[in-house]
This record gives sequence, C-alpha cells and structure tokens, in this order.
Amino acid sequence: MMPKRVLSEHRPWLLCSLAASLAFYLVSKQLVLSEPMPELYQAILKGGGVGFLAVYAWVRHSELSAKLISIVMVFGALGDALLDLFFEVGAGFFFVGHLVACLLYLINRRANYQFSQIGASLVLFLITPLVSWLLTRDPLVLLYSVALGAMAGCAWASRFSRYRVGLGAVLFVVSDWLIFAGMGISSAEPLAKWLVWPIYYAGQFLIATGIIQTLRSDLASA
Repeated sequence: MMPKRVLSEHRPWLLCSLAASLAFYLVSKQLVLSEPMPELYQAILKGGGVGFLAVYAWVRHSELSAKLISIVMVFGALGDALLDLFFEVGAGFFFVGHLVACLLYLINRRANYQFSQIGASLVLFLITPLVSWLLTRDPLVLLYSVALGAMAGCAWASRFSRYRVGLGAVLFVVSDWLIFAGMGISSAEPLAKWLVWPIYYAGQFLIATGIIQTLRSDLASA
C-alpha cells in the first residue's frame, strides 16, 4: 500500500492532468457541449493538461533534473494555452522549452553508446526539420523544427527510458508534423484536427512520468 504522502504528491496531479486533457479534447471537438466554449476558457483548460504535469514533476523529486523537466512542462503548458490565440508566441514558448529539454538530456546523457543509438539520434535530429520543411516550406517552421529535432535526438540519446521518454519525444515530433501537414496540405487538416492533441499529450505524459520514474529509481538504489 502506498503511503498517504506519496498518494498526495503523485496521483492527484496526474489525475488532474488527465482530466484537464480529456476535458479539453471533448470540449474543443464539441463532443459534450452544443456550443463552443469561449477561447479563453479553452486555452486555460488546454494549458492545464501539461501544466499539472509540471506540478507533478516539481513535487515528486528534488533533483535538478526534475526541476528542469518541470520547467519544460511549464513552457509546454504556456505554448498550449497561447498557440490558438497567438500562434507565434505559443510556438516561441515551445521553442524555448525544447532548448531547456536539450540541456536536461545532455546533463543526463548515457555513459556508453551503441552505434545504433547514435544513428537513431542523428536521424531524429536531421529528419525532423527536413520533413517539417517539406510539409510547409516555411523558414520559421524550419527554425523551430531544428530545436524540435534536437530535443528528440537528445532525448533518445539520454539515459532515460527510450520506451517512455524516447517514445514520448517521437510522439511530440509526430504531433507537430500533423500540425504542419494541416498547414500545408488541406486534405490532412481533418486528420490533424482529431489526432494532434491525443498524440501530443501522450508524448508529454510519457516524457514527464518517464523522467521522474528514472530519478526515483536512482534514489531508491542509492
């Protein structure tokens, strides 16, 4: 049985995150309301999904890496909340978040690498901006995607679980590709509309919980 203190610090924040994420999805797709929710309220609800992940990471561990991933999630939450209202500002928050994430992953790089691991990291770094450019032909999207690719490549090369943190970073890339496809290919817009949020949120959830799980395992084995 989990101690009460662990329950108070663990489950509520993740449950709040999942609840906010699901509520935003249902509301934004008008699956539960007959009329659209005002944009400001939707923005707050949308930011809550990853915002609660930031709180979860902050309270679950005292190490620097936990604080850094919490900061990354804060930038992600701000990006989520502002992207639909002020696209460039929201994208800017994501850009900064990717840079902080790169710092986190470089601090937590693996002691030894296999050739396949380095190759996969380089592929993520290179293919992310390449596909983004082919989908949009937008220089600003290309600039953003360089940071996105660096984040994904560094995540894959870090000591954190590839099945959680690495996969989460790849899902983040895929969700952005869907956004870019919707911007550049009209036929892809309906697909992007339904899939971007669940893929993106799943990625962020895997990243936050995967990093905290590794840090707590380090503490238990110390």
